[in-house]
Amino acid sequence: MEIRKVVAGIYGANCYIIMDNNTKEAVVLDPGGDVDDIIKAIDTIGAKVKYIFLTHGHLDHTSGVEELKAITKAVVCMSKADDDLITEGEHLFGPLIEGGADKLLKQGDIIKISGLGFTCIDTPGHTPGGMCFLIENCVFTGDTLFAGSIGRTDFAGGDFNTIIASIKSKLLSLPEDTIVYPGHGPCSTINNEKLKNPFLQD
Repeated sequence: MEIRKVVAGIYGANCYIIMDNNTKEAVVLDPGGDVDDIIKAIDTIGAKVKYIFLTHGHLDHTSGVEELKAITKAVVCMSKADDDLITEGEHLFGPLIEGGADKLLKQGDIIKISGLGFTCIDTPGHTPGGMCFLIENCVFTGDTLFAGSIGRTDFAGGDFNTIIASIKSKLLSLPEDTIVYPGHGPCSTINNEKLKNPFLQD
């Protein structure tokens, strides 16, 4: 497995390309803009993009979806709750993905590309439909969990108690050496966040 990060869009969101090294099939996660840079990274490693995964519906993570889909013909996947908010034109969600997502994801779904399986983890709180993706010893957390912080909850549909419950019940239960790939900023591990994240100390 190969993981490439592209910091994309005016808000500097982390876009990830996750590729099976044997077949070159890949997922692009959270293309928030700067599609030219994302395509350059895709071409550099020779990835064949099959899916576009969205951790949530905020525009800094979705602004490149339409353009990237047009180029790659990839299947766009996200939760129904956030897809509905994009379709309804909720403030800070979108931009509108024509026709909505191609595939709506729920807790426990497993999406496979070649030998890689991505397990969907429902983590509401930052948004109602926040979703993380677990593959091998890596979890892609979007704006749910950051290195030393958590996603803000003062936007539409956000809730502080809900995001804390999501993190503690769904993410901190993962193996401690699981690598955390967040939607902004540097990587971490589950153990680091258990020990040092000020929002997660009882």
